[in-house]
Amino acid sequence: MLKQATWRWAGLVLLLILLVGCGGPSAPEAVAPTPSLLGSDGLALVDPATVSGGIEITGSSTVYPLTARMAEDFAADGSSAQIDIKITGTGGGLRSFCNGDPFELINASRMINEEEISACRAQGREPVGFQVGIDALAVVVNPANRFVDALNYAQLAAIFSGQAQTWADLDPTFPAEPIAIYSPGVDSGTFDYFVEAILDGESSQLLDLPGALLSEDDLELVQGIEENANAIGYFGFAYYFAESERLRAVPIDGGSGSVVPGADSVADGSYPLARPLFLYTSPNVLRDHPAAAAFLSYYLQHVDEVIAEVGYFPVSSAVTASSQQALVQALR
Repeated sequence: MLKQATWRWAGLVLLLILLVGCGGPSAPEAVAPTPSLLGSDGLALVDPATVSGGIEITGSSTVYPLTARMAEDFAADGSSAQIDIKITGTGGGLRSFCNGDPFELINASRMINEEEISACRAQGREPVGFQVGIDALAVVVNPANRFVDALNYAQLAAIFSGQAQTWADLDPTFPAEPIAIYSPGVDSGTFDYFVEAILDGESSQLLDLPGALLSEDDLELVQGIEENANAIGYFGFAYYFAESERLRAVPIDGGSGSVVPGADSVADGSYPLARPLFLYTSPNVLRDHPAAAAFLSYYLQHVDEVIAEVGYFPVSSAVTASSQQALVQALR
């Protein structure tokens, strides 16, 4: 009995020595990298080669190409972090995050709403958004469609509500061919934005349109429009940009004349369907996941270098500074 007790005591002493040598079970290894992200006057430059671990991202299909490009550059600059990016739509991504699911960053093509904020707070996640770019939402048709020169908001509403079922219903000089509708799905921030801007927030008519294809996969929409001469649809500019030889972007008249989506019309504010793009997370998630914090810092510092190549448009220097300062506050 004494011998057994002696061995137990010796084992306890050895365990205590090991714990002291390793810094104890509450040692802050998990958050140690985070303070190095802060410099004396803002964010410090991130060395991707020092960043490893897993990063889980989900949400908007619109923001996906930009975040995927940033992940590629992060790896090319030396990071061994495993970055997994899923597409579930802005609504789906924010719903998962605000349910406490294990995602560190959410791609979003609209601002988080009050219901989502409340759900996040109930999970102990205070949501913080960072604007990373601007999208010129593109309304596109098949290149075989040469009769539509431009569309105004009333015509878009007639098409996507089903009021105009053929092109001739929209304009008697157009062919009497059925209009084939392609739209992002209900979990998409692009759907939310378009419905609010064009259909006054009333989505039911679009959802009930017979034959309309609604999908969270923008590539499915792209392919459908490319294969149908009577098709029309809408999605983020990057998807049009990548397929501009097989799609035609329709100039949009928001009340001040028809405007083609592009860098100039976004910069001067004349394109009416321009909208901000975001990443969302929360301070406690960043503190618990230093790799995600490092990637977000890298993203905010380098996104303007590549955003035009992806097919989106940079924010102003003031917005960039504001997003970087928001990250500084989140990391403190």
